[in-house]
Amino acid sequence: MERPEGWCFSALLSGSFLLSCLLFSHISRQQRQPYMDEVFHVSQAQQYCKGHFRQWDPMITTLPGLYLVSVGLLKPAAWLFGWSQDVACSSGMLRFVNLLFGIGNLYLLYLLICKIHHKNKAASGFQRILSPLTLSMFPPLYFFTFLYYTDSGSTFFTLFMCLMSLYGRHTTAALLGFCAFLFRQTNIVWIVFCAGGLVAEKLTEAWKIELLKKKDEKVTTSVGSLSELLKGLKFFVGYLMSFNNITMLLVLTWPYAILVLLFFGFLVFNGGVVVGDRSNHEVCLNFPQIFYFFSFTLVFSSPYLLSPLKITNFLRSVWRRPVHYILLTAVSLLLVLKFTYVHKYLQADNRHYPFYIWQRIFQRHELVKYALVPGYIFAGWSFADSLKSKSMFWNLMFFVCVFVATVPQKLLEFRYFILPYLIYRLNIPLPSIPRQLLEAGLYVVVNTLTIYLFLNKTFHWPGSDDVQRFMW
Repeated sequence: MERPEGWCFSALLSGSFLLSCLLFSHISRQQRQPYMDEVFHVSQAQQYCKGHFRQWDPMITTLPGLYLVSVGLLKPAAWLFGWSQDVACSSGMLRFVNLLFGIGNLYLLYLLICKIHHKNKAASGFQRILSPLTLSMFPPLYFFTFLYYTDSGSTFFTLFMCLMSLYGRHTTAALLGFCAFLFRQTNIVWIVFCAGGLVAEKLTEAWKIELLKKKDEKVTTSVGSLSELLKGLKFFVGYLMSFNNITMLLVLTWPYAILVLLFFGFLVFNGGVVVGDRSNHEVCLNFPQIFYFFSFTLVFSSPYLLSPLKITNFLRSVWRRPVHYILLTAVSLLLVLKFTYVHKYLQADNRHYPFYIWQRIFQRHELVKYALVPGYIFAGWSFADSLKSKSMFWNLMFFVCVFVATVPQKLLEFRYFILPYLIYRLNIPLPSIPRQLLEAGLYVVVNTLTIYLFLNKTFHWPGSDDVQRFMW
């Protein structure tokens, strides 16, 4: 980090924290009482504040990472500043913990941008500063910075783990991954992703050597045609057939492998991924979730993924490989037909945006979900095309992790897309400044509308005096 860039980023970090504090104060004054899932999280954290670590609310489905960190921060602060327990563990102070995670996420995003794109000498300091600032305002993540949910902390420890992994501090990365797992069990996917990054690096090196031996073939390690992908998969399987290769990979990834073994032990002991109430968190093969994620990415990355050039390149790809796209369309239609699951909350809870998306788009006509398939294919193609600078094996690892992180979820919940989206956005080439400004403008508009609706467009359910608010 050059000195002027460091000064600019420090000023930006301070300004961002100040603005977030002002918003936090306003939101907390408007909604003083715990709202929705906060009712369970705040109550559980307050039990931990009292030292009642054996008490557990069965409605909570995640491990106690959020509450442990909150107590670890607020208890010493209470002793230092002379706060009473009621003040130290109030809803406002517990929410403030997530505000600290939010500013930590901005810093980690900046460090990740600098590390991932350090070879890009053409990138300016302004690009490196603007990109993490924009990502820290990513609407589903930014909104939950002001409430006592697990998202900010889960994102913080997962990003920290990825950063340490990139720097080769794998034992430290695994410890941070364990913390991320304590916030949300599904973060085991991103622990595996960090291990997969190491495996992909070794595979890419071996693949380059293999291709250099074949002088008549063009050397490429990036994603290309289907035939190149199949060759890469064949090489991958052959590589894993070697005992020496397996041993080397285990030596490289042992800290992550230990966490994976602990995860399987947890599954056996707990009887599943979810702790507490499992009735509303059923695992299924909801294949259209990957289509929803691609569409979600297309919307929030529209300054990069939606352009006349992108659309033209996609149409050229369809023209060159019509059979490929016909088969892809047929398979996608079949997956939509046979594997579309609709969670009861999606049709009943009108406080969440997905309720209105489902009601006003998908339920408009029974054929709508099939008519959207060409859009899904374009979104998926754009997603893959923007990652073509990454190696074939890195893309394979990432796509597998995105698949595992999204498809088993029955409920369409945009919060589940936060981490895969951030990892995707961090790894695409740094966009130009005008496109980043468009992205930042999009996020600011969405955040403004979201917070405005949450604070000002309240409503009541029939037979209830409780105030209801719109949210992600």
